[in-house]
Amino acid sequence: MSDGVVRDLLSPRRVVYVRRVSDEGVVDERDVAAVEEPLEIRLHDRPFAVIMRTPGADRYLAAGFLLAEGLIACADDLGAVEHCRHPEHPESHNVVNVFLLGDAAAELPAKLEGRRNVLTHSSCGICGRVTIDSLRTRAIPLPVTMTISRAAALSLPARLRARQPLFDETGALHAAGLFTASGECVATAEDVGRHNAVDKVVGGLLLEGRLPLTGHALAVSGRASYEIVQKAWLAGIEIVCAVSAPSSLAIDVAEEAGITLIGFARANGFNIYSKPARVRM
Repeated sequence: MSDGVVRDLLSPRRVVYVRRVSDEGVVDERDVAAVEEPLEIRLHDRPFAVIMRTPGADRYLAAGFLLAEGLIACADDLGAVEHCRHPEHPESHNVVNVFLLGDAAAELPAKLEGRRNVLTHSSCGICGRVTIDSLRTRAIPLPVTMTISRAAALSLPARLRARQPLFDETGALHAAGLFTASGECVATAEDVGRHNAVDKVVGGLLLEGRLPLTGHALAVSGRASYEIVQKAWLAGIEIVCAVSAPSSLAIDVAEEAGITLIGFARANGFNIYSKPARVRM
């Protein structure tokens, strides 16, 4: 239901009016919904990708996305990362324009052509293998530089949940958080998309020049897909902990990457799907 109010396109939340139907009757109330809007990422003023996301930390999201797509490798590859703005066209605020520097800028045409060919010619039947093979050319398996106690691993979902204020308001957002081996929180982000939340966390630390994120664990709400493990690999994160199940391809990528993959992390236990040596029992 709409109230006719002009929207702030960069707000992560929106007041809505709902009709609650229950055994007690029917009631009309105000509520808060999570905003989902498209973000267009442009490279050197040219359209590159459109991502459905929750507004907020858009520059971080763009940086993390470009890292995961192989367009950049470090903060030095980034020049300007800015929102487009126009007083008469508020929809332009959903556009981030990125300019690359140095070798990243020089290699951009070839990478864009290679990306187009892969997207055009890879069938669903081989996309998983292509993903792992392409990752192998960009990143080596991660060494074991950290361990985490059983208690600390068990605590990650609750520590992440405690840092989800938008979820508390809306009930509709995923979250990602980066933690030390002792469970100390380094960074968190919320978004309608799990992958976007991870990109926001990684992108923010990338812009601070803190990659690789060796010695850290990534906790995510929901399941662990191969894209999330891929993003962790490229960022140098050694442990991925999800509150739900991983996909088979996520397990494959974790094995290839040398990542400890934890699933079904709940109050009373969890499953380890790869590289269990990092978890101290």
